[in-house]
Amino acid sequence: MTGKVIFIGAGPGDPDLITVKGRKVIEKADVIIYAGSLVNKEVLNPKKEDCKVYNSAYLNLEETNDIITKAANEDKLVARVHTGDPAIYGAIGEQIRELKKNNIEYKIIPGVSSLFGTASVLEAELTLPEISQSVIITRPEGRTPKARSESIASFSKHHATMCIFLGIGMIEKVVEELLVGYKETTPVAVVKKATWEDQQIIRGTLADIADKVKEANITKTAMIVVGDVLEPGDFNASKLYDKSFKHEYR
Repeated sequence: MTGKVIFIGAGPGDPDLITVKGRKVIEKADVIIYAGSLVNKEVLNPKKEDCKVYNSAYLNLEETNDIITKAANEDKLVARVHTGDPAIYGAIGEQIRELKKNNIEYKIIPGVSSLFGTASVLEAELTLPEISQSVIITRPEGRTPKARSESIASFSKHHATMCIFLGIGMIEKVVEELLVGYKETTPVAVVKKATWEDQQIIRGTLADIADKVKEANITKTAMIVVGDVLEPGDFNASKLYDKSFKHEYR
């Protein structure tokens, strides 16, 4: 087989947030398989006229693999377009496993995660001095099981900034677990479709965010961010630009 598959992170929604490298692959691709409504279809606009396009929302793993294998046999370039960055909840691991079995060449082009698209529209730095220097990226347990040590309740005891994917549909359960470690007054933000034209931002605390989310009827495609970095008040500046530091530390 001489074809190639390139996984592309399409970014969080704004079509201008795809990387230049990713856009160049879309321009050249013979076949594009994109992750349904999670990917802004404007990202695909630079494609060739004769490019074949498939929506993976209607495909299972075997069907996707069949399309890729056929294209590889025909020496074609396949762009596998995922939302955000494919390394975080991108389900590329099982796809790569199949590519290796079939000796199909592949590469990965990173993208702007919805996590960072969310931080940008919240105008927030997720790591502030003496408030939080760690970011926990997680999701609640659903059909995919999790070890107890990776539960939201367990992570909440660290009081770090927490960014929760795929949890908005069970917001009450998420809040219940968060309250194991965080105070009720801890700031929370929920961002639906960050960087899209129709994005929504809901702010509150652990005491009221579940009610606000239900009132706004947000049930999917949203990120939950928890932590004092969202409302830091006064805080000590980073040492990065401290006048006493030499340039080599910057």
